[in-house]
Amino acid sequence: MTEAHPQAPPQIPRSAPFGGWERAIALRYLRAKRRQGGIALIAAISFIAVTLAVAALIIVMSVMNGFRSEIVSRMVGFNGHIYIQGPAINSKDREALMSRVRAIPGVVQVEPIIQAQALVQGPGQVSGAIVRGVRSADLRATTLIAKNLRQGTLAGFGEGEDGGEIISIGEGLAEHLGVQSGESVTVISPTGAATAFGSSPRSKPYLVGSLFQVGQTQYDQAFIYMPLEQAQLMFGRGEAIDLIEVNLDDADHIDALKPAIQQAAGPGALITDWRDENHAFFNALQVERVAMRIILMIVVAIAMLNIISGLVMLVKNKGRDIAILRTIGAERSAILRIFLMVGAAIGISGALCGLIVGVLFCAYIDPIQAVVEKITGVSVFSGEIYFLPKLPAKVEPGEVVLVLGWSILMSLVAAIAPAWQASRLDPVEALRYE
Repeated sequence: MTEAHPQAPPQIPRSAPFGGWERAIALRYLRAKRRQGGIALIAAISFIAVTLAVAALIIVMSVMNGFRSEIVSRMVGFNGHIYIQGPAINSKDREALMSRVRAIPGVVQVEPIIQAQALVQGPGQVSGAIVRGVRSADLRATTLIAKNLRQGTLAGFGEGEDGGEIISIGEGLAEHLGVQSGESVTVISPTGAATAFGSSPRSKPYLVGSLFQVGQTQYDQAFIYMPLEQAQLMFGRGEAIDLIEVNLDDADHIDALKPAIQQAAGPGALITDWRDENHAFFNALQVERVAMRIILMIVVAIAMLNIISGLVMLVKNKGRDIAILRTIGAERSAILRIFLMVGAAIGISGALCGLIVGVLFCAYIDPIQAVVEKITGVSVFSGEIYFLPKLPAKVEPGEVVLVLGWSILMSLVAAIAPAWQASRLDPVEALRYE
């Protein structure tokens, strides 16, 4: 009689890491069952927390990017990209210098400028102002001014009775002085004609031809555009100018074009750009941006930590299953990978949903703002306060990649500890109390 041998327990075939049976078990653990309602609830809460945190990060960073883009576009549109100063701009070779710079590929505009401080007197009001002397054609080519006129036109700029008494001033300055388009103001220069007793102030009335509003207080409440010849006469410059302003087709090409402009301008020219003029301001913007990004990334990390509680409960609930898997030959690394996939699936799916919510919110931010204002009756984003027509939002692909990468990393980090605990579970101890 043949002796019966006990049947060996089934063995799990060896497979590559994250193989089919590991993914199948991880997917099964992700599905909610009635008796595991607590685990499913914690997983759902973790998913929602991750979604909201990632969406908030994308929305806030996109709005900050939008603000920065709007501010930079206004500053660059008002002040130009590169400035040429020094003795070279007032030599007899000035026109040739400007022609050489204008011929550089990427340069779209080269304009001589007078810029000086003055007092401006309106009906009963006096204010300090910055007078910028420019050529008529250059002012019309400055899109930020030409397309943001609130009153009047630039048609008569530089074409007054004496060859240029028509000026353009910021709307904020006009409101302070109490003048409108078609009325007169008196510009007083502290540096006037030289006399035996020193220089005497020079004053002259000018007709306000137009009012502009570029959307930034420091410009709208301080600047006056005057024809170049009139500014030279008013401030005693003679034929000299204060600087040459260079505009490029793309502000991002400054570093690439600076050497060529320096070579064209010659050794007697000092080359600076808009970043040098606004160094402290943009440093503050950059610090604020980095700080806000770090804070929101910490919020995302905290939301990812919710995954830990759900996985810990799942490991305790699945102790018997883990013991059986280990008994039939599953390696510790396979158990670790199964629970790692469970945690990562919650985090990654939440991050993807948060990405979709954040991008859609930024894409439809205008109607969302309108709905919120209609429901609450409160202006969420007042153009009179922020000097922007709408709440800006600019989604940058680099930011999206960073958010997704950080979310995936945090989901894996959050899942490591519970997954490691599951892989170290002793099958004998787990089955003893079943």
